[in-house]
Amino acid sequence: MEEGAQSVRRLLTWIWRDYLKRRFAMMLLAFVFMALEGGSIGALSYLVRPMFDSIHAGAPRSAVYGVAFAVAGVFVTRALAGFANRVIMSRQSEKIAADMQEGQLVHVMKLDLAYFLRNPPGSLIERIRGDSTALKGLWPTLLQAVGRDSISLITLLAVALSIDWLWTLIAVVGVPVILGPLTLLQARVRITARQSRTAAGVLSTRLDETFHGIRTLQLTGAEPQEASRYRRALNTYLGAQIRSQTASAAIPALVDLVAALGFAGVMLYGGMQIIAGEKTLGEFMSFFTAMALVFDPLRRLGSISATWAQARASLERMRQLLDEVPTLQSPAHPVPLPVVAGGVRLELRGVSFAYAELPVLTEIDLVAEPGQTTALVGPSGAGKTTVFHLLSRMADPQQGQVLMQGVDLRAMDLRQVRQQFSVVSQDSALFDEALSANIRMGATDRSDAALARALQDANAAEFVDKLTLGAETLAGPRGTALSGGQRQRIAIARALLRNAPVLLLDEATSALDSQSEKLVTDALARLSAGRTTLVIAHRLSTILRADKIVVMNRGRIVDQGTHQELLARGGLYADLYRLQFQN
Repeated sequence: MEEGAQSVRRLLTWIWRDYLKRRFAMMLLAFVFMALEGGSIGALSYLVRPMFDSIHAGAPRSAVYGVAFAVAGVFVTRALAGFANRVIMSRQSEKIAADMQEGQLVHVMKLDLAYFLRNPPGSLIERIRGDSTALKGLWPTLLQAVGRDSISLITLLAVALSIDWLWTLIAVVGVPVILGPLTLLQARVRITARQSRTAAGVLSTRLDETFHGIRTLQLTGAEPQEASRYRRALNTYLGAQIRSQTASAAIPALVDLVAALGFAGVMLYGGMQIIAGEKTLGEFMSFFTAMALVFDPLRRLGSISATWAQARASLERMRQLLDEVPTLQSPAHPVPLPVVAGGVRLELRGVSFAYAELPVLTEIDLVAEPGQTTALVGPSGAGKTTVFHLLSRMADPQQGQVLMQGVDLRAMDLRQVRQQFSVVSQDSALFDEALSANIRMGATDRSDAALARALQDANAAEFVDKLTLGAETLAGPRGTALSGGQRQRIAIARALLRNAPVLLLDEATSALDSQSEKLVTDALARLSAGRTTLVIAHRLSTILRADKIVVMNRGRIVDQGTHQELLARGGLYADLYRLQFQN
């Protein structure tokens, strides 16, 4: 119990500090309007008594008119206050949800690659968007409970007590009885809500995989199997949702049951008093109105436990995500990178690396000299891409050092390390933004003239200039508006504009046709000039002129040298060369 209370306090402290504190003024204004709306209900029930007593006693019409106008005034006040608080709260709720989404995205983008390997994109999308969206209704509900509903409850009970305290006791005597069941139902709602959010993440992952693999599904005729897998995931989600909603629906039902018993008791006891002349009809109708109205806010206050339980499940998932600590961080006092011209010297010294418990690299010693091209070749799974990840500090080795200009990367500012690299890969990532925005990623301060030069040097200007909107044309999701060769040339233009001292080429031309490959290869030659260049290539024809070729196999370096030296020595490189060029 104590642990649960601490968890709630921690969640509420976090929400207040990060999201609600700076909106306190607007929340307070909304609270004032909610208080007016809630207090008007008590005034309305109070005015019922003089209305009925005046009519029953044959009072002049002016008295009835006065009460009628007062009732109308109460309704106008309630309507205006309700409108104002709903407008304020809806705006604040949307802003809070947007802040939550942005905060989670900013944090997630700092996490290392291993985290993304453990958590599929669909699950992360659901956690960032789904959980924050599910919370949008929490803030109005909580504030209305504290403001409108609590004040309504207090004023209505005050009216009821002013008429007859015993009637009031009879009406609410059953409330304590349902506190235990309400607590159990709240716990049930929280558990099922957490299950529902997790299942929603699985659904998002399935959809993400389906749409990205649609070509494979259609070519293999596997659409029915995929639909069946999605249906199973959907059934899990529906089951959790139904269980959660059933538990939520039981809460107001319990309140209604208590209300029914209380009303029956008051009608029996109060009715006898009216017959005996001990109470007036106006008193009874005013009390009955107050009690009829009191159970509506009471029902909402009862339901807030279910709302909070559902919200708490989302908040806990969000907090869990934000508690993920990036394993790759800058030191408190980073060592500055020595300023050099013409590339930088990179070195892996005694490096070993494993994903989880799977060894990938073992005792790697590698040097890439400034201004030279170093090529990594070897069978798939040899560890070539992992070398790139370590050099750009997308991961840290379990053993050994990765050095830049003789400085361990872990001693340097992480952002500065990554600013030294430009990457062109087999499937370079483009985003659904203008081509100019894609090229300027990481180099937003570059001029239009520099952008035009980058397009020209990347052999991209010839197709970009033919587009109606030119460089402002949208690339489409994942660059789907462009061909493979066009995407690669845009990626090269990005690297040219970035102008980083180290260039990493990961199978940059392997998926291109001959014509596109020629254009891309020419552009890469211009890009590599004067830089430290590392190349991963399966097609050995693309790296024959490399200054050094490093041969890898099963996570180890088995040989290195120039093309001619490696051929002369025989070994794995010569075998790979003969296999590719035997015809």
